[in-house]
Amino acid sequence: MIDVDIIRKEFPILERSVAGKPMVYLDNTATSQAPLSVVREIERIYTHSRANVHRGVHTLSQEMTDLQEHCRMRVREFINAGSIEEIIFTRGTTEAINLVANSFGSFFKAGDEVILTVMEHHANIVPWQLLRERIGIVLKVVDINDKGELDLEEFKRLFGPKTVFASFCHVSNVLGTVNPVKEMVDYAHSRGVPVLIDGAQASPHLKIDVEELDCDFYAFSAHKMYGPSGVGVLYGKKQLLEKMPPWQGGGEMIGKVTFEHTTFADLPFKFEAGTPDYIGIAAFSKALEFIDNLGLENIERHELEISRYAEEKLKMIPGIKIYGEAQYKGPVISFLFNGTHPYDLGMLLDKQGVEVRTGHHCAMPLMDRLGIPGTVRASFAVYNTLKEADIFIEAVRKAAAILS
Repeated sequence: MIDVDIIRKEFPILERSVAGKPMVYLDNTATSQAPLSVVREIERIYTHSRANVHRGVHTLSQEMTDLQEHCRMRVREFINAGSIEEIIFTRGTTEAINLVANSFGSFFKAGDEVILTVMEHHANIVPWQLLRERIGIVLKVVDINDKGELDLEEFKRLFGPKTVFASFCHVSNVLGTVNPVKEMVDYAHSRGVPVLIDGAQASPHLKIDVEELDCDFYAFSAHKMYGPSGVGVLYGKKQLLEKMPPWQGGGEMIGKVTFEHTTFADLPFKFEAGTPDYIGIAAFSKALEFIDNLGLENIERHELEISRYAEEKLKMIPGIKIYGEAQYKGPVISFLFNGTHPYDLGMLLDKQGVEVRTGHHCAMPLMDRLGIPGTVRASFAVYNTLKEADIFIEAVRKAAAILS
C-alpha cells in the first residue's frame, strides 16, 4: 500500500507555495519531481566521485564507470530486457527515436511506408518526416474514435507490401489512452514489420516487459520517472542493433580510428558517442530503486484512484469538456471550459497554486484532429493526494466562474 504522507517527505519541493498558496503540482506528464535519494546521489557524486567514464584506470573513473554500468543493469531488469547490450543511454525519448529513425531508417528507400498514429508526440512524428524529406518514405497515420481510442481495424488495413516499420506510443500524453501495444506488435510482426514503442508516458506508471511485448525498440525518459533530466533509454533487440550503423560519431563508440578507416565498438557503446550524462545516469538508478520499492502496481493503483476521482468531480462542473475517455486510460485529464483558451484557464489555476500544463502538448496533429488549439492537462503522480484533487477541482470552479 502507498503511504503518501511518507512519500511526500521525500519531495521537499511539494512543500513550497505558489501565489501565496500551497502548491499542487499536476504537471507530472511533462516532468515528475525527484525524490531526495536522487538529489543526494547527484550531490554525492559531484563531491566524491566525479570523473569521466570508460576513459581512465584511476579510481574515480572506475567508480563512475561502475555506477553508470550498474544503472544499465538496473534498467535491463526494470524492463526485462535480455541483455545489457540492448540498453542504450540517450538524452531522452526524443533522442532515442531519432537514433532509430536515422540508423534503422537508413535501411529504408523511397516509397517505403512507415505507420504512425494521430496521437503521437512530435518526437515520434518529426524524425520520420525528416526521413521522408531525405529519402522519400511515405507516412501513414492511424485515426482514433470519439473516446480517443485507436482504430485497430484501420491500423491493420494500413499495412501493405511496402510497409517497413510502425512506430506508436504506449500511452498518449494528451488523452491518457493506453494503447493495446501487444496486439499491435503481434499484428505488425505477422506482416514482417518491426516496431518501435514510445514508452515515455507508460514507464512511470505501467510494468514494462519488452520480452513479453516482443517489441523491436522501446524508448523512455528518466525525468518522467522521478529521475534526472537529460537521460533516456533506448531498448533494441540485439540482432537489430548489431546490423544498424552508428548515427553519431566521436569518442567511446569506436574500435580503431585511422584517417583511412574506422571500426566501431561493440554494443551498446556503438550508439553512445561522446561523454554521456554519467552523473544523471547514475542517479537514475536511485529513481528506479524508488519505483521498485513502492511497486509499480501500487503506484498505478494510487494514481488511478486520484485521477478518476478528480475526473468524475470535473465532469460535474458545467461547461467542462474532457478529451480522452478511453476504457483503458492513464492518470491524465485533458479538458477545456466552454471553448475558452487553455492558457486563460491555466493562468487562473496558477494564481491558485495549481500547476497544470496548457497548450498543444507537442501533439499538434492530434489537436487538429480534435478541432481545438490545445487543452488544459492535469496529470498525477504517486505523491499526489485526494486533498490535492479537491483543491484542483475547487480551483477549476473558481476559474470557470471568472471566465463565465
